[in-house]
Amino acid sequence: MSTDAKEAPSGMPGAKEAPSGVPGAEDTAPGIPAPDRRKPRRRRRRKALAGTGALVLLVAAGVAAAVMDPFDDGDTQPASSTQGTSLAAVREGPLSTQVTQSGTLSYAARGDGTPYAVVNQAEGVYTWVPSEGKEIDCGKTLYRVDEKPVVLICGGTPAYRALSVGDEGREVRYLNENLVKLGYAEKSELDPDSDYYGSETAEAVTELQDQLGVDETGSLGLGEAVFLPGPLRVTKAMAKAGTRAAAGAQVAQAASARRQVTVELDAGQQSQVKVGDRVQITLPDNRTTPGKVSRIGTVAKSVDDKKDSSSSTLPVYITLNRPKDAGKLDEAPVQVQITTGGVKKALTVPVTALMGKAGGGYVVEVADPAGGRLRRLVPVTLGMFDNDNGLVQVSGDLSAGDQVVVPAS
Repeated sequence: MSTDAKEAPSGMPGAKEAPSGVPGAEDTAPGIPAPDRRKPRRRRRRKALAGTGALVLLVAAGVAAAVMDPFDDGDTQPASSTQGTSLAAVREGPLSTQVTQSGTLSYAARGDGTPYAVVNQAEGVYTWVPSEGKEIDCGKTLYRVDEKPVVLICGGTPAYRALSVGDEGREVRYLNENLVKLGYAEKSELDPDSDYYGSETAEAVTELQDQLGVDETGSLGLGEAVFLPGPLRVTKAMAKAGTRAAAGAQVAQAASARRQVTVELDAGQQSQVKVGDRVQITLPDNRTTPGKVSRIGTVAKSVDDKKDSSSSTLPVYITLNRPKDAGKLDEAPVQVQITTGGVKKALTVPVTALMGKAGGGYVVEVADPAGGRLRRLVPVTLGMFDNDNGLVQVSGDLSAGDQVVVPAS
């Protein structure tokens, strides 16, 4: 070969070219390093991870959003990024659902919330009228006319006539019931469920009159007693001592002495709450006391005079199991937690662990118990929700103690 022969320039005939597909074959300028040979492998890994990372968790109001990419049920997937996540244990035990609302602690009045009216039937002058807040038990003096006591008989039928031997009626039954309950007669002597005014009733009335210090006639004249559900707590005095007592005039307004919490429940929650549901009441001083739902109103009322049914509420009435816990509080704001249902044994996970998947349904991401990077996507069926504690009952290929992925708090 001639010594004058020179190497052909790149791209000219005779030039040497790197084999196709060999890394590093690209042209590089002097002083610029060749591309990193590991980059294609990193790109392939990112692509593989993208296939398992397409499950998007969007928690809004405790419910996961829909998943964009489907997965096979129960498949094991490489771990997705752990940034912004933590683990929570699957737990097994009792689960209950609650409705939490604000309410008002007061003294119970009539079913429609209005006070009881104490109506006088005696003639004369008021010589004593109870003041606001006065509590009066069955069989005790409610007020006085001409210094004669007018007694409270606890019953639902107002007095409208004088009662004596031979009379029958609902008010006689209330009278007999009071006489036995107050100890003026024994059950063996007087049937408390009897609506007949017999000699036994007359004898017991005589005992009551003796206790009150009035004439012992054995009969009950119109105006000598007021029949109202009781015991009572006076909420407003209408009459004044020294004024003329007229038949049919209102002496006072009253509530019962029973303690009650009233809750204005959203009409949409009506189906969740029922009579007998257990309630925990938090008093203004943060002490708690138990109660139960005693009655649910049937007439909805609109909030802020709106006609929209979504803004309507229904009154729910709650009785206290331990009324003394409330002391003398009246018209006091309280918080109530009504337990509306429950199961004794349930697997539960945080609501935020739920991920929706394409086509419907939910999965949870379960961590490797050995601490490895692989995780399982487990389909679950939802049961009862505990909204107050952010838990949901699930069933599926899970066991108590498994760790599920949740957003970091």
